[in-house]
Amino acid sequence: MLKTRVLTVLLLLPLFLAALFLLPEMGWALLMLGVVLLIGAREWSRISAFSDFQGWVYVLLTLFIGLALLVESSRSVNFMLYGIAFLFWVLLVPLWLRNQWRAMHWTILALIGWIVLIPTWLALVELRNFGPGLLLGLLAVVWIADTAAYFAGRKFGRHKLAPSISPGKTWEGVAGAFLGVGLYGLAWGMWDDSAVLFSSGLWLGILLLWLLTLFSILGDLFESWMKRVAGLKDSGQILPGHGGVLDRIDALTAAMPIAAFGLLLIKNYNVLN
Repeated sequence: MLKTRVLTVLLLLPLFLAALFLLPEMGWALLMLGVVLLIGAREWSRISAFSDFQGWVYVLLTLFIGLALLVESSRSVNFMLYGIAFLFWVLLVPLWLRNQWRAMHWTILALIGWIVLIPTWLALVELRNFGPGLLLGLLAVVWIADTAAYFAGRKFGRHKLAPSISPGKTWEGVAGAFLGVGLYGLAWGMWDDSAVLFSSGLWLGILLLWLLTLFSILGDLFESWMKRVAGLKDSGQILPGHGGVLDRIDALTAAMPIAAFGLLLIKNYNVLN
């Protein structure tokens, strides 16, 4: 299994980096639409226990919404959708996880799926417009948090974070994630203090990275709970050794919309001042 996981990463990472740095804006937007929205919607329909017919209708509706947003691109609409995502992750998801809500009507689950997927797709497109390097740096926050949490949890893990949702996660792992991201943010800010993320100061930038770390944990826990309710180990099988697309971007679905929301706020604040 580990060998398969590593081989998948070695194959896909160069392709991803080439797409990130070389594709034109529309090419990147369409690629992310296909991967995040369409494959993500199909996997979400599986997690939500939609029928096969409902699942394909959901994918087609998601495609229609995505193309409409692409054709009628509006930063104000995007900003509103990031705001909705922010409220969802701040207000609803903690309650959802605390109360461990289960069965809901399929229409509510469809709406939740759009709140999770559409802002993520838009954020990956918007953040790349700030610069491919910035997007890569923000993606690295989530990857570093996940890796640091894994090793800290294995070495020091004693206190379970959410045993009924994701038994392997510990509070020590969370501490490791924040430590790893803090060191990464310090190095990033000292190396490139001109990045928009650090335009209001190094420590504010690091605080924002810690905020993304917190949201990435929420995203991970939320998908873990949804899969547990559905009785699924993975959201799909498209990535050998890794499962589905949602298994790889679960943390990003919370972190990336918040990153886009925050950077747009910073940018507008700097313009006004």
